[in-house]
Amino acid sequence: MSDAAGPHTATADTRARNSAVVVDFDDDRDFAAARQGLIAQHPTNVIGRDHGVAWDGTKHDYLIGADAPDTVHPGLWRQSQLTAIHGLFEVADGVWQARGYDISNITFIDTAEGWLIIDPLTTTPTAEACLALANQTLGERPVHAVIYTHSHVDHYGGVLGVTTADAVAAGDVRIIAPEGFLEEAVSENGTAGPIMMRRALHQFGVLLPHGPQHRVNTGLGISMPIGHRSLIAPTETINETGAELDIGGVRVVFQNTPDAEAPAEMNFFFPDKRVLCMAENCTHTLHNLYPLRGAKVRDAMAWSKYIQEALLLWGDHTDTMFASHHWPRFGTDDVRQFLEVQRDVYRYLHDQTLRLANHGFTPEDIAARIELPASVSGHSHVQGYYGTVSHNVRSVYDRYLGWYDGNPANLHRHPPVESAHRYLEMMGGADAVIAGAQRAFNDGDYRWVVQVLNHVIFADAENTAARALSADAMEQLGYQAESSTWRNAYLSGAHELRHGSYNLGRVRAPGEADAMTGEQLVDMLGVRFVPARFTRPASIALTISDLGELHYIGVSNGAIHQQVDPSPAVVGQADVAVSATHRAIVTIGYEPERLDELIDSGELVVTSGDDLVLRQFVAALDVFVTPRVVEPQVVDPD
Repeated sequence: MSDAAGPHTATADTRARNSAVVVDFDDDRDFAAARQGLIAQHPTNVIGRDHGVAWDGTKHDYLIGADAPDTVHPGLWRQSQLTAIHGLFEVADGVWQARGYDISNITFIDTAEGWLIIDPLTTTPTAEACLALANQTLGERPVHAVIYTHSHVDHYGGVLGVTTADAVAAGDVRIIAPEGFLEEAVSENGTAGPIMMRRALHQFGVLLPHGPQHRVNTGLGISMPIGHRSLIAPTETINETGAELDIGGVRVVFQNTPDAEAPAEMNFFFPDKRVLCMAENCTHTLHNLYPLRGAKVRDAMAWSKYIQEALLLWGDHTDTMFASHHWPRFGTDDVRQFLEVQRDVYRYLHDQTLRLANHGFTPEDIAARIELPASVSGHSHVQGYYGTVSHNVRSVYDRYLGWYDGNPANLHRHPPVESAHRYLEMMGGADAVIAGAQRAFNDGDYRWVVQVLNHVIFADAENTAARALSADAMEQLGYQAESSTWRNAYLSGAHELRHGSYNLGRVRAPGEADAMTGEQLVDMLGVRFVPARFTRPASIALTISDLGELHYIGVSNGAIHQQVDPSPAVVGQADVAVSATHRAIVTIGYEPERLDELIDSGELVVTSGDDLVLRQFVAALDVFVTPRVVEPQVVDPD
């Protein structure tokens, strides 16, 4: 173990593992496809924002023409070189994509009424810059319609960079999304947003600088942008497969794919162009059935069947396929082969996981046993750059069988800190465990090092020897990882072990909060409710003044319940009646101490009843914090 804080170079074991990796893909085809149709590039590859930089693609220049270093898995290095290719590309007649200026792609379709934009990226600055690049290169057009392919923020968060809420409200811009989009986009960020943000910092390596010993990729794109994100609610919803829309004279046929890559998602086909968009259901990586940031576990069986359905619907009629990440596929035969392999991989993981589960194997057993078959493992687009076979098969198990593995010893385990103290006592104390971990480190068994030292660190978070050795082992695991998300998690963990966690302070309302429905606002308050602070039954009649909605909120048995549009008799029983704007309720949820300010401004008015009930309820709302991201990069919580 080195005494230095790190980062360190690759150990002999890591060098041996990475040098033994065989990356035998058709580089000419992938790199040619990733560059095909390039017609323009952002002049500096740096996109600014109000308070700094939203995107700096020059930080990835070290990838250009370089061989993989010892500290990066060769497959992940190749993926990073591919995703670093940036510019505005012609995909098909009247279809262009800007790639390499965000984690995701933005697609521009020329219609008789202006631009149809597919997936306006993650942030306002990156979307605005890409629209400007398209207008400057291809001729300026008004934005007439926007399609959100699915409910993840990198596919809608930049919408205010391409249009305005006023333009949508006036009917000048159509916003089209799959069924369930708004509920899923808002609920994910409103109910579990703070912890997801914490975990996403590890998944995407936001704490880390760029470079061969740090962050090199996200798997889906070269990096994450920083900046304001927002959400404008859809004006049109696609409810069924086969639905067809005319968008400025361009025909689009849709396929709903719920519970595949996202809870709400859709593929679609342009029959007159013979162009297929597979959203994020098929990209150039093995995807996640469960992302490390946390999310609802995805349905591998449904995912595979949706790809098969797309093949049957459009496989013989497609000349070009593009997606929300990575580069397109060109030619009918190539598209079909690509979709067939993607289809079979998700079905293979599903079926083989359940086959072994039915033999009684635990998730850990199954993860150690399953590998992709040789017939598909040689395809570059199903390598584990984002998801992995290991954590995907655990996710299949969890979707069907839950957290319990069938072993009663795991029914009621002690929590981590309590377990750690007991382990250390039985193992002869921290010094003995650290000595054993050092031997394991010297033998290259880094997985065991971090597993056993976890007990020492939970028992004594200030044990510097354990933290340093665990960080060194996590670093080597990161260097060996094919998956960008595993690499980023390991290296971020090493960073925190060496330097400590950082506190950003209060979680601010995300851009999605503006699009919350009244019911979702109340649900958001419920997640923040601390029962011990409010122990008596009570009720609140809440009018959301700018939505014209009435909600009844009851508090009993440590939980809230609600009625939408309650009867006058129910409203009359409320202890207090309140009228508030949508913004005021969001503010209470994230900054409850501002209640008096909202009352003074008139955004919240107690219209009748006991205002003490309201004050006590608001005082019972919890607040959340997230880590501070220090240099080299600062995260805007928006």
